[in-house]
Amino acid sequence: MVLGILIGYLFPDRPEGTGGFQASDLQVLSTVFLRMIKSLIVPLLFATLVVGIAGHGDDMKRVGKLAFRSIVYFEVVTTLALVVGLVAVNLVKPGRGVNLAAATSEAGAEFAKTKTTFAGVIEHTVPQSFFEAAANNEVLQIVFFAIIFAVALSQVQGPAKAFMLSFCESLSEVMFKFVGIVMKFAPFGIGGAIAVTVGRSGLGVLKNLGVLVLTLYGALIFFVLFVLLPIAIIFKVPLRRFWEKTKEPWLIAFTTASSEAALPLALQNMEKLGVPRRIVSFVLPTGYSFNLDGSTLYLALASVFVAQAAGIDMPISTQILMMLTLMLTSKGVAAVPRASLVILSGALAQFGLPLEGVAVILGVDALMDMARTSINLVGNCLATVVMARWEGSFDTPGSDMPVTDSLAGAPLSMPVIREGGDRPFGA
Repeated sequence: MVLGILIGYLFPDRPEGTGGFQASDLQVLSTVFLRMIKSLIVPLLFATLVVGIAGHGDDMKRVGKLAFRSIVYFEVVTTLALVVGLVAVNLVKPGRGVNLAAATSEAGAEFAKTKTTFAGVIEHTVPQSFFEAAANNEVLQIVFFAIIFAVALSQVQGPAKAFMLSFCESLSEVMFKFVGIVMKFAPFGIGGAIAVTVGRSGLGVLKNLGVLVLTLYGALIFFVLFVLLPIAIIFKVPLRRFWEKTKEPWLIAFTTASSEAALPLALQNMEKLGVPRRIVSFVLPTGYSFNLDGSTLYLALASVFVAQAAGIDMPISTQILMMLTLMLTSKGVAAVPRASLVILSGALAQFGLPLEGVAVILGVDALMDMARTSINLVGNCLATVVMARWEGSFDTPGSDMPVTDSLAGAPLSMPVIREGGDRPFGA
């Protein structure tokens, strides 16, 4: 990160046509890193979800109970995130004094091309082709397909079930090793991403719209201290161990502004922390669609900021209606950089607010994207531990034995990434 910032500062972007090295030339490093990460998302998610649901008993009520608890938890926490964002933007009023005349509606309209409605999100959740969803890295569609596939597999008996479960568990172990190899390239990808951001925007990127950025960071810190921390204390989450396992995925999410980039390592580390695989593989990817705390808080803050900047006096009743709309339309938002701007643009258009506001926000959105994405990650990692505590299966040795052990009655020597080296899963 430090080296990337230094390179971005020393070699800023030059006008087109001029020669010489510039920080943007390092874009290839972050692009390659993100492409490698995205290449492993689908097989990792599919394999871990199928094993998590179909491989641990035939009790579908257990899966349904986990899903219900997760959705309830997600809705409570994201509502609190909306409230924090709404209070912060009304107290600080960062939009006062911001000039929208310098922006163009065309720049804002760029992000409004994708219309997002609640019905559209529901339709988009169901894939018309597994391979199309896999090719486009549609996480929510993969989760939906994997759940249906796992439920169907749980109803199959005999060698076919044992073979498919063994295949999926083997695939998940290979993909975890794949994660380890890709993560060795992470420092280069992160350095490149930071260098490009600083090279394009400069160190003075905070000067313009600095109040908005500081308001978001302050609101996120408040949210962590007064929402996530009390939840962790109530559910007796071991804070030091939790942070040790979360800090590296958090750093990857912060620097790349991509939840996808941090997902594989987060899956692996939460399992190391003591969360059963069936819970990690269900709650974490589902949370990326339904529990984006940082993005939800940002949307509340940014939408009212645009109204303030445009000089529009938006009553609290209208703000609450906008928050309810955002709560629905933000579900299923892609876990990739700038995805929140699509949701924001749709909300602005729906409530008659100027799209020039999006163009203004673009100047500092990279810094805000980093913050909100990293909080999305922390919130979802915490959700996996909370669900495990709720079920009484956190840090329980042998809570997730090898699936094929229970089917075939014979031990496997299949390796798994655990603390202390490679050991049979569940040892």
